[in-house]
Amino acid sequence: MNAMTRLRRPAEPALPPAAPAASLNATRRGRELAEVSRGAAVDVLVVGLGATGAGVALDAASRGLSVAAIDAHDLAFGTSRWSSKLIHGGLRYLAAGQLGIAYESAVERGVLMERTAPHLVRALPFVLPLTPQVSGSAVALARAGIEAGDMLRRSARTHRAALPRPRRLTAVETLRLAPALRSYGLRGGLLSWDGQLVDDARLVTAIARTAAAYGARVLTRCRALALDDGGAQVRDELTGTEFFLRARAVVNATGVWAGGLADGVHLRPSRGTHLVLRAGSLGGLSTGLHLPVPGASGHFALVLPQEDGRIYVGLTDEPADGPIPDVPEPSEAEIGFLLDLVDSALDVPVRRADVAGAYAGLRPLLDGAEGSTADLSRRHAVLTAANGVVTIVGGKLTTYRRMAQDAVDAAVEGRGLTAGPCRTAGLPLIGAGPAQDLARLVAPPHLVRRYGAEARDVMALAAEDPSLLEPVAPGSATLGAELDWAVRHEGALDEGDLLDRRTRVGLIADDREAALPAARRALTPTPLHR
Repeated sequence: MNAMTRLRRPAEPALPPAAPAASLNATRRGRELAEVSRGAAVDVLVVGLGATGAGVALDAASRGLSVAAIDAHDLAFGTSRWSSKLIHGGLRYLAAGQLGIAYESAVERGVLMERTAPHLVRALPFVLPLTPQVSGSAVALARAGIEAGDMLRRSARTHRAALPRPRRLTAVETLRLAPALRSYGLRGGLLSWDGQLVDDARLVTAIARTAAAYGARVLTRCRALALDDGGAQVRDELTGTEFFLRARAVVNATGVWAGGLADGVHLRPSRGTHLVLRAGSLGGLSTGLHLPVPGASGHFALVLPQEDGRIYVGLTDEPADGPIPDVPEPSEAEIGFLLDLVDSALDVPVRRADVAGAYAGLRPLLDGAEGSTADLSRRHAVLTAANGVVTIVGGKLTTYRRMAQDAVDAAVEGRGLTAGPCRTAGLPLIGAGPAQDLARLVAPPHLVRRYGAEARDVMALAAEDPSLLEPVAPGSATLGAELDWAVRHEGALDEGDLLDRRTRVGLIADDREAALPAARRALTPTPLHR
């Protein structure tokens, strides 16, 4: 049975169709940009469209406030697309004694997995292999930490069906889950569970589009040049036109760049690097791995199998001094460090030539501590400047929603805005739906996991052009229909938007080059690109 035949089968669930109000595209951008550039004031201006900024836009818009959200580049252009693609439950913070942020992380993980984005987040098993390098005392400590993490799950009221029980594994069970591990001296493993995003940039896109469905103006390629209590001086990066965007409250959510727009914000960014390995590099790995970092108690490297077959290995924690680049670059020293860590546990070594790609992101950590950036708190902070501009910094991807809530609370109180209560803890993102309904959708499973209820709408594009069911590059899971969808409904304006953020084809340079013709075709104007 071919894909087009499957599209005509009648047993589809009664999920709501994609909301037209959630569609972002060049036409909508032009219309809404014209409105604000001609003087239309908004209640809240959000600067930055990573996870936190998009979350602020959604929080404010869903409270009934008028919103404009701008970014100098694109959705998820900065730190939000360079994560480990994990929704952490706070185990690392618990081990460091940061009980508040550990509990907050566990709560927000449950919100994403069970209410707001269950289509984008799944439970991922992790194995900590008990190799000769892991002492008995380290095993006891790790096991206590994993059990404490499960207590966090219970206290956050996340159901056992979402995150199964941790347990100890035999050596045979460990090798079944991770055949590439070195069997010599292996005493078994510790199995635990955490949340994994199908893709961090897709989460940001879903948040931004949901904000748009509530009326937020989501404007990419608009750079804030200066902020004050009445709005921001903005430049349209596509035309060079400058204008003043009027707003009653301004929230600076630009992450590592926040200090350039707000006085008194002192950050100490750190760089986290990941390797990208092709499918098959680690021989049938079906679980994530925790690999202890020698000499750093409680710190682990992560080996993360992805839905598309790729494997990510990360991550480092290095000070990122000096000017902040738009796109950070991994260092060869970091790549070598991660390869050495992986080789310490595997039967077959992974060499430099096996690294198909690598990426690095910068964490916007608050300054205020001596020593390693790994020891700085991941807690977020809301800072209000003398001119009334609210800046949200710190934090991490998992807690974006709570960060957004705190920022909007501060803006509403500080500027005397009339707004309803925060609703986002129970507000499904675009594409979310009951698991049983999503399972019945007639669409490839990888599309359902990336688009949720909209997967059938992505597939429907192939009714116009069956060639859109073809992969955009040899061996890639990404279909041409996904690129067309991104142009029509997700605000993609150029090849980078398509290949580096709406999809992640660009994480491997050879795949990106092979997909460029498909991206250019998707960007070619047609009457349907509206």
